[in-house]
Amino acid sequence: MGQTALKVRLLEHTPEPEKLVATAARLCYSPANIDQLAESVAVSDQQGFIKKLMDMGHHTPLEHISFTFGIEGVSRSLLAQITRHRIASFSVQSQRYVGETRQQNNQGIFDYVIPPAIVDLGPAAVAEYERQMAQMQEWYDGWVEKLGGGRGSYEDARFVLPNAAETKLVVTMNARELRHFFSLRCCQRAQWEIRRLAEEMLSLVKQVAPVIFADAGPGCLVGPCPEGKLSCGQMVTVRKRYGVN
Repeated sequence: MGQTALKVRLLEHTPEPEKLVATAARLCYSPANIDQLAESVAVSDQQGFIKKLMDMGHHTPLEHISFTFGIEGVSRSLLAQITRHRIASFSVQSQRYVGETRQQNNQGIFDYVIPPAIVDLGPAAVAEYERQMAQMQEWYDGWVEKLGGGRGSYEDARFVLPNAAETKLVVTMNARELRHFFSLRCCQRAQWEIRRLAEEMLSLVKQVAPVIFADAGPGCLVGPCPEGKLSCGQMVTVRKRYGVN
């Protein structure tokens, strides 16, 4: 194991998400009953109506559809960030119950994430970083042994593992929260690791709900930069990258 890479998979999502959003939204403006609305939505193209909803800022109907992601190759540092998004559900691989001893890892060391800025410093810097990870592996193994070995020892031995240690998680968010998540985490000022994750997640949901997420991304896509004086100053470039004029 050792250095790992990001992997994101869209595990599940609400079937026909845009039709469900259209049904829920039309209920707000129509005297028809549920059966009539569902039948009407099923036989007609709803793209124009959903785009109108997005332009109006009527996002409440987006809360009826959800998306579940399987995520691997991310750090405990990222975990601390993503769990700040509270309108979401998380299941995380536990360091308390899943051991990281040398014997439990194929290459004799726990999986970890290495920041690109360290990679850019060159092979010597990467080698130094890897030596530090190996040292932490020794400390962890030492504490597992001193604490009696086995699952009961993982609980306290994990305290010497770094933020770089890899974790795996399953995350579920509704579409409205996802759009909010993307507005913050696709921003150029977001930390690089969670920005990569957000961009991967956005790419996946666009494939199944293209109209709902057509203008999703950093906040500057749909208005002035929300960062104010802290702006990255690259709004034109960012908009071009996302296909927004």
